[in-house]
Amino acid sequence: MEQPNPSAAGHHKLLVVSVDGLDWRYLSQADAFHLRIPNIRRLMREGSWAGGVVGVYPSVTWPSHTTLITGVIPEVHGILGNRRPRAEGGEYYWSSDLLKAPTLWQAARDQGLTTASVTWPVTTGAEITYDLPEYFMRRNGGSMDLASVASRATPGLVEAISADYPSFPQQWVDDRTRTLAVLYLLKAKQPDLLLAHMVDLDSEEHDQGPFATNSFAIMERTDELIGQIVAALPKGYDFALVSDHGFERIDNDANLKVLFNQRGITGDLEILSGCVATTDPKAADFLREAAHDPANKIGREIPHEEVVRYAPQLAATVAAFEPAENTAFGRQASGPFLTPPPEKGDHGFWPTHTGYRSVFVTWGPGIRHSELPEMQMTEIAAKLAALAGIRFRNHP
Repeated sequence: MEQPNPSAAGHHKLLVVSVDGLDWRYLSQADAFHLRIPNIRRLMREGSWAGGVVGVYPSVTWPSHTTLITGVIPEVHGILGNRRPRAEGGEYYWSSDLLKAPTLWQAARDQGLTTASVTWPVTTGAEITYDLPEYFMRRNGGSMDLASVASRATPGLVEAISADYPSFPQQWVDDRTRTLAVLYLLKAKQPDLLLAHMVDLDSEEHDQGPFATNSFAIMERTDELIGQIVAALPKGYDFALVSDHGFERIDNDANLKVLFNQRGITGDLEILSGCVATTDPKAADFLREAAHDPANKIGREIPHEEVVRYAPQLAATVAAFEPAENTAFGRQASGPFLTPPPEKGDHGFWPTHTGYRSVFVTWGPGIRHSELPEMQMTEIAAKLAALAGIRFRNHP
């Protein structure tokens, strides 16, 4: 098939806004939640949306955001968590030098198109025309300190935004000031591809739990910010609303190593993001037996072909299980089996966990209304490229 020509008449620029932690249920159950999100409702009513997005493993912020703009799983693009392994120092995956797969911004640059980023993960040092990267030495909830962001931003960008919006240079970069940065870029630069990452909802869900009063308030505030952005879109822009993962309420941590020790079971047991896995047949048999008792908080056994599909690095496991609903697997080896969770909400669950989906909504002059079936997150990069007329080929 002939690739779209970005210089052809009718080419649309593209703004992608990711709302961190925006679970599909906020949209699909908006009426039941009595959510006042008129701007997102409009995008769905007039545009195109998928009935949920199955994420990647691990389903956490930095790997997921990188899949959104590469179209490949973390095992391929190289961003394997929010932080690098301890053997590599344990720092965040700040630098774009760590990417092992082509990105949309690289493909756009290669075609002579302009790009911009507002706190999108793994963009420090990226060849992005106007880059306000996700980089922080201090955090305040979902906010990051502006001094750190400015130290890695495109020279002069923070000053230019501040000149147009005097309330921008506050200590913390939050979703309000991220929105100001987007508004500035739309007005002054109009890049062909603009990626923006909103974080406040995710922070509130961790602290207060998802699908609850406080998170609903942040969801409605996020909708207001999206409304400001959509109202400011110059002619010829399409808009995409995405998210990186779903969210779940956590009532307990189930410390399976405590259970193993209590029963005198020895053998490999690895507590991973969203699942427990073992390469030991004896441990696997014990997990299968223990899963029959609801008190043990062990959920579905993940079929091996599903394990290999989403996490090929776990191909050697003989069994992997999800936690029961509203439970996370803890790592303690002694003490109580069930312990209070450190946070009221969390993500990182297995990608196909029941109800746990992210979102994909597109709207604009280049988009007809349609309701799409559930999709995989790895499909999104190609869809964004097609909207923006970017020739993009990812890894098989």
